[in-house]
Amino acid sequence: MITSKPTYLSLLIAGVFATPAVAQQATNTLAVKPSQMVQGGAGLIQTPTSRMREEGELSLNYTDNDQYRFWTVSLQLFPWMEATARYTDVRTRLYSNVESFSGDQTLKDKGLDVKFRLLEESFYLPEVSVGFRDIGGTGFFESEHVSASKAWGPFDLHLGMGWGYLGTADDLTNPFCKVRDSFCERPGGFGGNGGEVDYDQFFKGPIALFGGLEYQTPWQPLTLKLEYEGNDYSRDRAGRLDQDSRWNAAAVYRWNNFDFTLNYQRGNTVGFGITYNFNMNTFRQVKIDQPPRSLMTSQPPQNPQQIDRISLSRGLRAEAGLVLHDVSIEDDKITVYGQQTAYRDIVQATERAGRVLADELPEEVTEYRLVETSAGLPMTTTSIDAQSFKSVARYEGVNRHIEDTYTRSTPSEKDLQDYNPSGVTGFGYSADFFYTQSFGGPEDFYLYQGGLILGGNYSANENFGVFGSLRATLIDNYDKFNYTLDRAESSLPRVRTYVREYISRSDVIVDTLYTRWVDKVADDWYAQVYGGYLETMFAGVGAEALYRPVDSNFAFGVDINYAQQRSYENDWDLFDYKAVTGFATAYWRPEILPETQFTVSAGQFLAKDKGVNINFAKRFDSGIVVGAYAAFTDASAEEYGEGSFTKGFYISVPLDLFVLKHAKGSGRFPWVPISRDGGQMLNRPSQLINLTGPRSPFLD
Repeated sequence: MITSKPTYLSLLIAGVFATPAVAQQATNTLAVKPSQMVQGGAGLIQTPTSRMREEGELSLNYTDNDQYRFWTVSLQLFPWMEATARYTDVRTRLYSNVESFSGDQTLKDKGLDVKFRLLEESFYLPEVSVGFRDIGGTGFFESEHVSASKAWGPFDLHLGMGWGYLGTADDLTNPFCKVRDSFCERPGGFGGNGGEVDYDQFFKGPIALFGGLEYQTPWQPLTLKLEYEGNDYSRDRAGRLDQDSRWNAAAVYRWNNFDFTLNYQRGNTVGFGITYNFNMNTFRQVKIDQPPRSLMTSQPPQNPQQIDRISLSRGLRAEAGLVLHDVSIEDDKITVYGQQTAYRDIVQATERAGRVLADELPEEVTEYRLVETSAGLPMTTTSIDAQSFKSVARYEGVNRHIEDTYTRSTPSEKDLQDYNPSGVTGFGYSADFFYTQSFGGPEDFYLYQGGLILGGNYSANENFGVFGSLRATLIDNYDKFNYTLDRAESSLPRVRTYVREYISRSDVIVDTLYTRWVDKVADDWYAQVYGGYLETMFAGVGAEALYRPVDSNFAFGVDINYAQQRSYENDWDLFDYKAVTGFATAYWRPEILPETQFTVSAGQFLAKDKGVNINFAKRFDSGIVVGAYAAFTDASAEEYGEGSFTKGFYISVPLDLFVLKHAKGSGRFPWVPISRDGGQMLNRPSQLINLTGPRSPFLD
């Protein structure tokens, strides 16, 4: 009878893990390093484990068998949270029901998994995690799971139970079914037009037991896996699959940062996989850089009249990355104004500049004031106590740090009055790269476009300038598009779904051409106005104000824009569509989540739908930032079309990781699963949160 099935995972865990032999495990160091399962994420073969990897660990995984191919990216976002993005190629089905449209393209699907650790492993207790597979998708592999893991010498033992796809074997009684009848059956299908999180299906329907073990062999590169799974493959998107056994086995061979996997599944299928592992926290680039200037044998000038301004300027630029715009010298104080171009770390940048100043200035100068600028505009003042700094820099005393010798604040009125910049007017130029990509389209699984953005500008002063850029495509395969106009049904104005027309028109297009005025308007308040061709698809005028205290975890801004759609037929004409769009935006870095930032923007989008855009970003020690965003508006899922709402992911990689010299700046690589017209924001080329970055750095 069904009621005779076990009902509590705790009893199963106790039966396996609470043995005297297991209790002998007294170390938190795992002999078995977690590896990727077939569908991505730390696991055995087809089933997840509770294991978490080192924070910042990124795994790029490809696996293959007769019915499926999986491309996955799995990231250990926090020590207690793992996220996995997955593309699935169903080899037994075509992309659509229209053969002439599908060609030889097979069915593709996107999925997202998350897993959270509930309990860390201890001497007696196992590690316990809960996870959600294929949330926010079309439900190919939708399931929930609770799992426990316990290390025992060279073994790592795992046990769990799963709902949905992981529970189709139906060999346990759902404990929630005894609480409420609605948990006894699992609803089918998916909400909206796909892309929504179907909370109403969580932990419903039949469940099954799964588990297994991993064994680290005496030969260090080789790990063996044995698994008992809870899926009977009766409801697969590839069709009902034959299963001769619920036992699977695999071998993982590690070489450098690669894992090579060979597996045997269902008693009748051989599969293989390859994984590349990379840690975002610990990655570093070797630098060719001179050490900070030593003060042990320093011979500073005797008085201010002997200061060598040329040597001071060269030293600050070469050794501290500070390009000077102005210098103000008084009897006991010096104020230097400049832009930091090399060092992302505030302490490192301040120490290097302080050492140059201490060596180039007389002893009677007791205060060094560093006014950092952005686009020529003063942003922060770092006040260094000269005597304390010299003492720490000469390693006098113990438990003393450079951070204790300076304070950061907003530039004072005197700082601003004494600022007569040079080098911020005239012409300038820049070069940057761009790369866009899409996965799982009917024309080709992977479409890409990359090239250079060549920029130029003229600055009349630190407040006003004219800016422009050309977008030059160097590599792409967008010529594979079978059609240009996106004909997906939607009642919203087409503010983004003409993307194919814009990108396929020419290899060189005018990206932006606009004017901008920006200034500090009050304590901690900055404002700007701008107008022109603001992005590839829209021109217009706008204004923005931002409140951002120095080194604060909070900032707030408002922007308002009048935008008109640019023509995709040439660089200069405009279409008739016009919209007022703008947002009130809060930026918050919670102390409970170190190195993270939430950005919440509420207002009206380009398609005149109203709602909120939420952006989450996590920064790792290397400077790499990964982020995700989602927009929820008053446009219904039917109005929006496929995907139900706007969402996307991105990674921002600092230039510093690619060059042998210290450098600021970063490149952003986006991934938008489906680009529709709802929830779309104007891509303003000038944003105060970026211009005021030195006041509270995050990306740099």
